[in-house]
Amino acid sequence: MIYLRKANERGHANHGWLDSWHTFSFANYYDRDFMGFSALRVINEDRVIPGEGFGTHPHKDMEILTYVLEGNIEHKDSMGNKENVPAGEFQIMSAGTGITHSEYNPNSDKGLHFYQIWIMPNTVGITPRYDQRRFDTTVSKQLILSPDARDGSLKVFQDMTLWRWNLKKGEEAQYQAETGRHVWLQVVKGKITINDIIATTSDGVAIANEDMIRFVGDEDSEILLFDLPPVTA
Repeated sequence: MIYLRKANERGHANHGWLDSWHTFSFANYYDRDFMGFSALRVINEDRVIPGEGFGTHPHKDMEILTYVLEGNIEHKDSMGNKENVPAGEFQIMSAGTGITHSEYNPNSDKGLHFYQIWIMPNTVGITPRYDQRRFDTTVSKQLILSPDARDGSLKVFQDMTLWRWNLKKGEEAQYQAETGRHVWLQVVKGKITINDIIATTSDGVAIANEDMIRFVGDEDSEILLFDLPPVTA
């Protein structure tokens, strides 16, 4: 099964200071067919105008991943962290027993563009924690998240991995998922073909019961590949 979630079919909310697209049901956007995918609960693509942002708000028992594409985020939280997350960096936060945080665009003349992704943890009630990292963009395939933080990846409290793949135009690649696993591809930029399905910037692709995934960059492209646990009742 390969299902294309087109970018323009996502939920959309424009609040003036925030322009947000929701892959799955979120806030005032509800679609019973898009409540999440395996352990993925939220994939929001957000743009924030200069000098604006999200005020202090709470989270609990959720793995929250932020990937900044343009601009930078000023982050503050109840753990005492005050950090700057520039374009190209990933930030991971375990809400665990409960945290509050704020996220702002500190620039006066530059917009902020980022993905925020919520992953349901397989362990609840953990001590909240924070980490961020920049990965080498010259490497074609990189491990970003893993449950054991192997090979320099960020730790996530879930049986999953996240890979960032940079494909040159015409480059072919393949990924073999273990039996029963689910895969979500998010196209950050560019255009790729998966079997006979073409996905472009901001599209998502849900994949299940496909042992071998083959894809090609129809142009220079960047994708995020989530290898996720089987869905349980």
